[in-house]
Amino acid sequence: MLELENPGFDAETFLASAGLGRSIVRLLGEQNIFSQGGPADAVFYLQTGRAKLTVVSKNGREATITLLSAGEFIGEESLTGAGALHMATATCITDCTVLRIEREEMIRVMHEEHPLSDIFIKFLLARGMRIQSDLVDQLFNSSEKHLARILLLMAEFGESDESKKLIPEISEESLAKLIGTPKSSVNFFMKRFRDLGFIDYDGRIRVHRSLLNMILHDQLPGDNAVKPAITGIPRRK
Repeated sequence: MLELENPGFDAETFLASAGLGRSIVRLLGEQNIFSQGGPADAVFYLQTGRAKLTVVSKNGREATITLLSAGEFIGEESLTGAGALHMATATCITDCTVLRIEREEMIRVMHEEHPLSDIFIKFLLARGMRIQSDLVDQLFNSSEKHLARILLLMAEFGESDESKKLIPEISEESLAKLIGTPKSSVNFFMKRFRDLGFIDYDGRIRVHRSLLNMILHDQLPGDNAVKPAITGIPRRK
């Protein structure tokens, strides 16, 4: 039986470089990687930066599906078939470097190179669990806890033992859109987190590990909503 897998194939090298059927794109914050309703003809791999997936309803209401960080794939719906359309918009939160992999090349490599297909399948499973956790968070938790979770996800606690982390620059208006609450509420919650010693907030936001501890133990003062466990974001080492 013919063995298709290339013994010299390295998945990290493939995802880090341009080549046949793939190119590296550099985008600025607030630029779209792709747009809802546009042709889904490629899979994208976020090499650096932070992004978000959003959807807009027919009446113009926007909702954030999930946040994205380096090491994640986007646009996997392109693999469902030729002529597929993007069901959401992927927008850069910070400056991003993205590897664009044409649909045909992604399908070929997944069939022939098991290391990459293993990475991609594990990512899809983690993404599904992540979105389920996000949905539970939005349905059952207060806006204050939802904001706390967003800050923790952006700070990416669990990647190191740092006691506090500076998150990518983001406005209160953008945070309000992420959690679906008025900007005035975000401003109130941010001041409250600062007063409680959970964050430093002087234009840029630095998140303290104490916020993670409070959320994990469901001890956010004055709020008794149930908090699901935070699901880690897969990253390329």
